Amino acid sequence: MPTRVVKSQYGRERLIDYLREQPLPLTVTVAKGAQRSIRQNRLQRLWINEIAEQWNRQETPEEIRGYCKLTIGVPLLRHENEAFRQQYDAIVRPLPYEQKLAVMMEPLDLPITRIMTSRQKTKYLDGVYRHFVEQGVVLTLPPDDMLGVERGETGDNAGRAA
Repeated sequence: MPTRVVKSQYGRERLIDYLREQPLPLTVTVAKGAQRSIRQNRLQRLWINEIAEQWNRQETPEEIRGYCKLTIGVPLLRHENEAFRQQYDAIVRPLPYEQKLAVMMEPLDLPITRIMTSRQKTKYLDGVYRHFVEQGVVLTLPPDDMLGVERGETGDNAGRAA
């Protein structure tokens, strides 16, 4: 079944019509929230490149992306997505750190941010922001109307997305 984001009563009715036409048996999964946005993806890519340029280590942008997925994205999804937690804990969690990191990067590229809702992606971006700003990395903040990111100094609300 294709993924559909339902944002209105009309959309809900169309989804119900679609389901009525499907042969039985069928399996349906419903998740709260909408998928991550293109703006969120662009901001993540911008920040990964800025981190690669400024961070005191010598990682490539892909290595930083993998690091962020593993250290910030995985804990978020394990906390909020029971199915993800069960599969991750059974398959990936027992691996040594270096292998977990490799699983996050190309060519394996375990889906982490791709399966996040926009709300989860906002939390993820907030975590990336806080983690690296605390280490002295200067990250570009988007306009106030993009993602709801609050401007401010480092601290509890710095870079926080609404």
